[in-house]
Amino acid sequence: MRYELVNPGPFVMLKVQLDLGESLKAEAGSMVAMSDTVDVEGKMEGGILKGLGRMLAGESFFFQTLTARRGPGEVLLAHELPGEIYPITLDGRTNYILQKDGFFAASREVEISTKVQNLLKGLFSGEGFFVLRASGMGTLFVSSYGAIHPIDLSEGQEFVVDNGHLVAWPETMEYKIQKASSGWISSLTSGEGLVCRFRGPGRVLIQTRNPGGFIAWITQFLPKR
Repeated sequence: MRYELVNPGPFVMLKVQLDLGESLKAEAGSMVAMSDTVDVEGKMEGGILKGLGRMLAGESFFFQTLTARRGPGEVLLAHELPGEIYPITLDGRTNYILQKDGFFAASREVEISTKVQNLLKGLFSGEGFFVLRASGMGTLFVSSYGAIHPIDLSEGQEFVVDNGHLVAWPETMEYKIQKASSGWISSLTSGEGLVCRFRGPGRVLIQTRNPGGFIAWITQFLPKR
């Protein structure tokens, strides 16, 4: 799939060139502009159960499907939050886990499903019991709040990431939930509660801003009822 990231940075757009008959799926409401040869439809990919699973993982019940039906065409897509768009090439062997709102778009061959986390990770990871899984062969685009920064870990190397800054990581990577500091009082007073400790090898994508932190900051200025 031929694509280009237009105006890279917090207000980036994804431009995709579609051949006749080629399709692209994207999060609902992401289309900015398109050629008149392209049709856009809302589709419930994978049936009702998979649609419900995506809703439980924090995504839309429907995907936006864009198909070049009357000749080659161009599509421009943008994320609703100020942040980056990052391409991941899926090779059919390594699946990726995505945080809530992490999915942006993908080529037709990529399957977006849900995975159930265990009790501990579901309660304390910040992602809930259901997370998104991207599998298959093709190009996956993830989006963020703020910039996306890749962290490459070698075999056995460990790295700690605040839950609110996660974007995507390979399903094969090991990680566990732990306190940020040695004691609960220290964790609370430092402003850092529970975090994810990842173990390599693999690449973890993080975002430079925390949506939950921004919501908490702006809420203090809203009028109280």
